[in-house]
Amino acid sequence: MRSEIIRIGNSRGIRIPKPLLAECGLDEVVELRVSAEGLLIAPYRAPRHGWKQAFAATDPAAEPILLDRVPPNAFDNEGWEW
Repeated sequence: MRSEIIRIGNSRGIRIPKPLLAECGLDEVVELRVSAEGLLIAPYRAPRHGWKQAFAATDPAAEPILLDRVPPNAFDNEGWEW
């Protein structure tokens, strides 16, 4: 689809048809990124979006990973100065 860049004050903009907005899931706030192909317009996602659902999906019966069980590495074997 082709669209013309229009003048909006000192800026420029494009008109995005409503069906395209709905198909892409774009709302009032979007995220703009420059990519190798040009300008990418993506739906805005709040930081940590989806974390709550990801934590809820974990198995509560699974044994947690505790740091005291992690074997030492080369950094741990170096002398520490305080």
